[in-house]
Amino acid sequence: MKVLMINGSPRVNGNTSMALEEMKKVFQEDGVETEILQIGNQAIRGCIACGACMEKGACVFQDAVNEVAPKFESCDGLVIASPVYYASANGTLIAFLDRLFYSTHFDKTMKVGASVVVARRGGLSATFDGLNKYFTITGMPVASSQYWNSVHGRAKGEAKEDAEGLQTMRTLARNMTFLMKSIALGKEAYGLPEKEAIQRTSFIR
Repeated sequence: MKVLMINGSPRVNGNTSMALEEMKKVFQEDGVETEILQIGNQAIRGCIACGACMEKGACVFQDAVNEVAPKFESCDGLVIASPVYYASANGTLIAFLDRLFYSTHFDKTMKVGASVVVARRGGLSATFDGLNKYFTITGMPVASSQYWNSVHGRAKGEAKEDAEGLQTMRTLARNMTFLMKSIALGKEAYGLPEKEAIQRTSFIR
């Protein structure tokens, strides 16, 4: 089992990092390999809808998106974490995820996804909902916890004072591990769900 963890914060070793590290400890205890990548402090532009990835099988821009793509393909689970900016995720993370999900054409069905959000006070639920949409459009089951996957803290290190938030992270990691292992057993016994040919519907009259 392997989990890829994407840190969308520009702050190294900030509160978002603390949330992911809390999960990492549980993953390691359960024998799950983890890799954390800091994305929020990189120069990553948004998608320009050029369509080149349909032919090339990779994004036309050579940056972290193409570097992370094979790691995404080989992992069993993906955690995406972000601080909250104006009730939404960090713009760099959104640009990264838009291009990563659109330019990778491998089957993501039954890879387990989890989103984690960190804020001083508000905007957590809206950000959480937005990040989960990357999973639900690609057939990825979403791991849940004892509460919405959120931690509170503004200044660096304040997250350690949110006992409930950190417990939520540990519970999330345990639930995600169980789900990944259960899916692996199910795939071995039954394979993946049957897929129909995609039907594209246009709403333009």
